[in-house]
Amino acid sequence: MVRCASELAGLRMLTWVGVLLTVLGVGLVTASDNLTSPSPVLVGQDPDDGPLDQRHLALVINQNDPLSQAIGRHYIRARQLPDSQVIRVSIPADRTDISAKDFRTLRHSVLRQTPSHVQVYALAWAQPYRVGCQSITSAFAHGLDIAESCGGRCGASVTNPYFARGDIRRPWSQLGIRPTMMLAATSPWEARRLIDRGVAADGSRPPGTAYLLSTDDSARNVRAARFLSIASTIGPTFRVRVLQGNTLRGAGDVMAYFTGLAFVEDLRSNRFRPGAVADHLTSLGGQLTDSSQMSVLRWLEAGATGSYGTVSEPCNMTGKFPDPGLVLAYYLRGDTLIEAYWRSVALPSQGVFVGEPLARPWPVRAESSGDKHQGVGVMERP
Repeated sequence: MVRCASELAGLRMLTWVGVLLTVLGVGLVTASDNLTSPSPVLVGQDPDDGPLDQRHLALVINQNDPLSQAIGRHYIRARQLPDSQVIRVSIPADRTDISAKDFRTLRHSVLRQTPSHVQVYALAWAQPYRVGCQSITSAFAHGLDIAESCGGRCGASVTNPYFARGDIRRPWSQLGIRPTMMLAATSPWEARRLIDRGVAADGSRPPGTAYLLSTDDSARNVRAARFLSIASTIGPTFRVRVLQGNTLRGAGDVMAYFTGLAFVEDLRSNRFRPGAVADHLTSLGGQLTDSSQMSVLRWLEAGATGSYGTVSEPCNMTGKFPDPGLVLAYYLRGDTLIEAYWRSVALPSQGVFVGEPLARPWPVRAESSGDKHQGVGVMERP
């Protein structure tokens, strides 16, 4: 992990606590108050109505990959996806990287087959996970920006227009991007477990705790500067614990786990709730199948439902990693996993999103004037 001395001035000026308050609503509603049950999905219902759900997702399956096909079959059944939202492609399954030329051909084919109402993608494979230095999830979402994401390791890449935009309910229709997440696993059994956890999470209003670990790894612990602010802001809505240490052991109620280390020990000693999110800020956690550090797939195998990691050296710019406060705030208001995670990363070009995208542990909150707010203000960071 290479240290980064500075970040974009715009990110430094983000009214971060104000964003959390806006997302959570005036008065910090509790997880069980001021909520409405998710609307049932009716056959023939207009996909422009209601929250983002399975009507808005297209699943991409690699026909050359038996594991991808197995993942796809289970997800189609679990989320009742229609044939029109299942896209089959043929790409090499034995490579971690896909060339820019081949990716352009792949993306063009997928775009051509995607129904216009689809807002997000799920990729049913673990590799390839990158296009050169760029993650395949960001490349699918907004196209290639390899020159900018890899030109200087400590430089900024393309800014995510979805970042902290709580007012955007249809990212493709409103912004022209389709947030993408990998339904990645190393075996059909692990894939089924992941998918089933995502489905089980829906509307469960899970009791649990968000664990924020401040470690002794100074280069990777850069998110910890905001942990106490997260606890004070999110705390009235959901239980948040800030811990000093490198390891969480024996916790039975993990709903979120954010830390900064190259390797995280004792993951399997903890119990993750369905829908749980977890990631570790490090250089190469997004190299899913061949990382010299801990792959984010280890989080999923331990019981998490979503994770995130970078596929190439990002330096330790916090904007290239999820903001735990934003993940939690959007998740608690009723966003799906893919919405909450994607809204939390300002510079996602090098980062791969992994998990069950449609998991929605908390019911959708009734829309308020705060939900219509653009979601970002400008003033000095607290």
